[in-house]
Formats: sequence, structure tokens, C-alpha cells
Amino acid sequence: MFMREIELRGHIIDSLILPKVFDKILDLGGDYKVLKFEIGKRKEDPSYAKILVIGRDEGHVDDILMELRDIGAEIPEIEDVELKEAEKDMVLPDGFYSTTNHITYIKYNGEWIEVENPKMDGVIVVYPEEKRAEVKTIRKVKKGDLIVVGHKGIRVIPPEKPREKGELFEFMKSEASSEKPKETIIRKIAKEMYAIREEYGKTGKGGIVVVGGPAIVHTGAGEALAKLIKMGYVQALFSGNALATHDIEWALYGTSLGVNIETGKPVSGGHRHHLYAINTIMKAGSIKEAVEKGILKKGIMYECIKNNIPYVLAGSIRDDGPLPDVITDVVEAQDKMREMLKGKKMVLMLSTMLHSIATGNLLPSYVKTICVDINPATVTKLMDRGTSQAIGVVTDVGVFLPMLVEELERLEENKKD
Repeated sequence: MFMREIELRGHIIDSLILPKVFDKILDLGGDYKVLKFEIGKRKEDPSYAKILVIGRDEGHVDDILMELRDIGAEIPEIEDVELKEAEKDMVLPDGFYSTTNHITYIKYNGEWIEVENPKMDGVIVVYPEEKRAEVKTIRKVKKGDLIVVGHKGIRVIPPEKPREKGELFEFMKSEASSEKPKETIIRKIAKEMYAIREEYGKTGKGGIVVVGGPAIVHTGAGEALAKLIKMGYVQALFSGNALATHDIEWALYGTSLGVNIETGKPVSGGHRHHLYAINTIMKAGSIKEAVEKGILKKGIMYECIKNNIPYVLAGSIRDDGPLPDVITDVVEAQDKMREMLKGKKMVLMLSTMLHSIATGNLLPSYVKTICVDINPATVTKLMDRGTSQAIGVVTDVGVFLPMLVEELERLEENKKD
């Protein structure tokens, strides 16, 4: 039998860190004893727990501690981090530490260094001369890079749930459900977005990323998203060929997948409209050139161009065309998405499982993440793949977006008064 102590600090009860630690120890075949437990009495007071972790032998306890560190456990008298050189480009040393998307620190030469650009499923590269560390993906690793191996000298800090009543992420702390009051949820989301936009307008920092699927256009919510962009609530757009194609189809022909958006009825020959739309943009040279030439006069992509909002349209094997703006190299698209996400305060995911999960994999856990989808499984899968900070709104995006725009307009009118 072998034993080691761990410590937990912060809002460990509200954030469910304490029960997660207990469950993880037992799931891994260990046992525990609570040596000390202090509960914060006021909302701003942190709690503290000292726990003895018990295992079969030293290796067993080390395996448990490695898992507990990713939840937020601290190991007293922690040693310096261990480093090994990468022998080749894109080849990692055995035993490399695989990162979480939480804020992470490493202990190097007795000092704690915050790791830059946290994301899940990466590795930590240390630059001793600069006293700096950052997360890199495997393909970005170069020969000679110093990679963190093992689990010594690492401290992970998961996000804590706010304790203030009325906060959006406190209100939405339970799992995704279609039975939650939509108007109340949208009102709280609008307040968060308004505050982020105001901060961005004053400082140029923060901002909101929208991740959207073609259902936005199919359900008639394209105009609402275009208005959000025009109003300054979108600082970057992530999507694929489909959203842009059907948005342009709607702008040119009034249809989406050949169905008239206003009447909801199929148009004769309308199944060809999306190909006509792609061809029109091909002739113009790009979406931007189509706007500049007066061919494209409204819609989501039009507002992105007119308001200088950057976008990434990531291609897939299913794409028709695709549009000339679509990035068909997924590695290049992922790199551009990661760059645009830096410093953002919120990500709004709208009816796209594929792009939502892809974006979630690139996000630090402290970024406010809202996933809107009529299928609750989309939110569940997003969270199961590591984006634990996401909250879900189970509803039709065609209803959600127009209501969100109305609430933001109401907020702006109230501020004027």
C-alpha cells in the first residue's frame, strides 16, 4: 500500500471538483481519506480540502495522481517538470504529457510558469532561455523542442462555476434540456454579448466568434445572423461551404436548397440554385469581389465583407464546388481558426455538430461557450469530447436568432434612454 496527499482549493463544491476527485480515485481502484476540509461560508470564500490518496503501490498512486491533476488537484512539495527533446519533426518523446484545455502551469527551475495557448490534446514545449512555455499540436513540434513528459511539476486549474445568482453560466449549470425557459436564457445571453461587444469597442480586445451551420439559412434565420454581424456582435465566423453557399443562394434567388425562404415551398428547378450561386461567385473570383462588383447585395457573407469580419470556411469531402473562399486543406483551416480564437471571450455555436466540436477542440476552457441546437445530442457530444464549459440551448436556431436580435435591440434602446 502506498499513499500521497493532494490538496484542492477554490469553489470545489460548486464546480463539482470534489466529487469528481472522489469518483476518479475509486474508478481507478484506489481509496482515500479526507484529512482536512474547510468550507467557504460566503460566496466569495474558497473551500479547501486535503485528501490522502491510497493505492496498491507507488506506480498505482502515480497513475491516479496524473488523472487528478487534470481535474485540479495540487500535489504538495511538487517537483520540477521533466523535459525531453523531440528527436524529429512531428515526433514526440515517449511519455509526453497530453494537455487539457484548462489553464496550466509548469514548475521549472523552482518557478511556476503559465503555459500559453491552452488547448486539449496538445503537448507543452518549454523555452528555457525565455522562461516561457506553450501548447503545440504534434505537427508543430520541431526537432530539438523540449517537451514536457510525465506528470511532475504540472498544475492544472479548471474553470470554476460562478456563485452569483443571475449569472448566465450559473443559471445554465444543469444539462441541456428543451424544457428551459427560452426567453430568459436568450435575455441572459444577450446581456453577456452586449457587455463583450462594449468591451471590444473600447479596447479592441475580446470579442465573439460565431460557428454556424447551413440550418441557419434553411430555417430563415440568415437575416438575423447578418444583422448580428452588422450590429457588431460578431468578430469572426467559422463555417463550411454549405452555410456560405446557401446564404448566397438566398441572397441571389430567395431560396435555400431550392426552397423559397418566405413561402416554404420548393421552386421549380430550385435544386440547381446552389450550383448557380457557386458558379456566380466563381465568375466574380471570390465572395469579396462579388460584393465589390455589386453582384452580392445582402446576407451573412455580404455583411462579413462590408464590416471586415474575418471568416474561415473549412471544406469537407461532401462539398459542391466548393466556393473559391473555402479552405480545402483542413490543417490550414484549423490553424486559421486557432489564430482567430486567441483572446476571444465567447463562442456561439449554432446548429452544426461538426464545426462545433472542431472549434471546441481548439478552445481554452475559460472561454464562454454556448451551443444552440435542436438536437440535445449535439451538446452532449461536444461536452463528452472535452468542451466541458459548454452550455446548451436546445431549440430551433430559426427561432433563437431572431429572438436574440430583438433582445439586443431592446438592450441598445434601453441604454440610449
